[in-house]
Amino acid sequence: MGKVIVITGASSGIGAALARQLAARGDNLMLAARRAKELGSLARSCGRDTFAFTTDVTRRQDVNRLRDEALRTFDHVDVWINNAGRGITRKVLDLTDEDVDEMVAVNVKSALYGMQAIVPHFQERGQGHLINVSSMLGRVPFATFRSVYSASKSALNSLTANLRMDLRAEYPNIQVSLVMPGMVSTDFAANALHAPSESGASYNAQTADEVAAVIVDLIDHPRAEVYTNPDFQVEQVKRYYSDVSAFEENLGR
Repeated sequence: MGKVIVITGASSGIGAALARQLAARGDNLMLAARRAKELGSLARSCGRDTFAFTTDVTRRQDVNRLRDEALRTFDHVDVWINNAGRGITRKVLDLTDEDVDEMVAVNVKSALYGMQAIVPHFQERGQGHLINVSSMLGRVPFATFRSVYSASKSALNSLTANLRMDLRAEYPNIQVSLVMPGMVSTDFAANALHAPSESGASYNAQTADEVAAVIVDLIDHPRAEVYTNPDFQVEQVKRYYSDVSAFEENLGR
């Protein structure tokens, strides 16, 4: 029998690709997103063990209702994936209060709501797997125009690590994982706040299916963190951690 898995941000991109791959192997899914039409169509295409629940993850009460619906439908949850997110195309000095509030609400608080909703259930069961989808930009400043998106993902990285440390001694069978994609060929850039009308193709980008396959493997083989595209710019990442000044001086050369 497959696992019971909740996926937020499931109506497109990585979330939709992940839903299709998990459904194909027999997992039971509760899919969440704001776009009811797209979400329902995806759920129907995945099969009878996949359900859709329209959710605005920036509202705590919606996330709690998502958890309750999953428990009513399946009795328990094995894996909860906080995948919802949104980008921005605006540099630091151009940011407004509204920009910052939007990025924090979608990329940080929504995941926090998910963590606080589902982890008590995992604690009651003594097991479970929480997966937060972040970004390489939360660690390395490759794209300064993502500014507060990157900052919000950095905050998510920290919350994830702190939760893992909080749980590790008393709840060794609760896994807490962080997924860090690099560039991915989805509509993410086009849907970013203040995105230009035309977005160029991403160089060396992974497909959503490739990223989803990494997450499927993470479900089967839990670990603390995974970077989904380790063949891309690894040396630049290492340079950043070893010598920030050298990284910044050589970026783009």
